[in-house]
Amino acid sequence: MPVVSTTLRYSTFILAIAGVLAMGVVLQKIRSQESSIPPPPVSPPKKDAPDDIAATGILEARGENVAIGVPVPGLVESVKVEVNQTVKAGDPLLILDDRELRASLLKQKAAIAVADANLVVAQAQLAKVQDMLDRLKSVPDQRAISQDDLRNRTNDVLVAKAQQQAASAQLAAAKADVEQTQLLIDRFTVKAPRDGTILQVNIRAGEYASPQNKQPALVLGDIQTLHVRADVDEQNAMRIAPGKDASLYLKSDSTKKYAIKFVRVEPYVIPKVSLTGASTERVDTRVLQVIYELEKPKGDSLYVGQQVDVFIPRK
Repeated sequence: MPVVSTTLRYSTFILAIAGVLAMGVVLQKIRSQESSIPPPPVSPPKKDAPDDIAATGILEARGENVAIGVPVPGLVESVKVEVNQTVKAGDPLLILDDRELRASLLKQKAAIAVADANLVVAQAQLAKVQDMLDRLKSVPDQRAISQDDLRNRTNDVLVAKAQQQAASAQLAAAKADVEQTQLLIDRFTVKAPRDGTILQVNIRAGEYASPQNKQPALVLGDIQTLHVRADVDEQNAMRIAPGKDASLYLKSDSTKKYAIKFVRVEPYVIPKVSLTGASTERVDTRVLQVIYELEKPKGDSLYVGQQVDVFIPRK
């Protein structure tokens, strides 16, 4: 028995040591397979002053990007613009299929002709009964005519005048219908609300457009002068200096500094959404947004949507 007990005790020790060695071998193998974390491709920028407030920003068009939608759902007949095309306010951007309205317009224009003819008939009828009444009134001796005939002729004139007014109203209503349809047809041509550059074209001729589409049909923006939307952590919101200019560095180049001019502070703290530029992104950080203006430098490629590092002077 003592021999068996001793054997079991030493066997347990040996198995434990073997297990530790096996775990060490496995860990060493895992470590050898792990790749070292590569350094960042671009070194982060350094603050201009030690007490500057760092913020993440995104480039956008001056006055913000305009998401162009359609007023009513319909088939796209043609798209009149391309990406990077400069447009003026009122220029047509895209046209929806308006054949149904144009067919209605033909019928309504015919209704104008009918109403105009009815008005001519009513005017002729009024002239006729008015002439008959004038003849009765022109008789020198009124005792020679029947008073009932005189009253009937007078009433006929009143009825004819009312019919003429009704015909005139019908003609005006028919013209209003045509004008309304023409306005609706004009509405099917989506026009530029202001001067700018086409940043995106997300729809093509033949596709179905709807106001409920999550993606705008077109994106318009003024990119001659860019705006920078800087997200300042709410913990630093009270420390920024409104009215003072700031500086920024591109994420892709931390060696080149750009001066930016203060525009405004948007006094509404919101969840941070600009980490990836996705409008649906939500994180538990809340930020105060500060808007700056950046004159587009010549020779440098700056694009709407680029992320930048912003350094804001402290109070």
